[in-house]
Amino acid sequence: MANFDKFKALKALVDGLEVDADKFFVKGNSAAGTRVRKGLQDIKSLSQELRLGIQELKNQK
Repeated sequence: MANFDKFKALKALVDGLEVDADKFFVKGNSAAGTRVRKGLQDIKSLSQELRLGIQELKNQK
């Protein structure tokens, strides 16, 4: 996956968590909290991949 595609996927992950975050924080749905935590872990992993890809491109220049 190209770096810009990873960036778009990261943005989509963040946007996708909004509904579950609302369900957890506003409505108290604990299952939604579990989905938010999983989504945040996915964001963390994808962010690290993106950081490494950016650093690699930067070092090539």
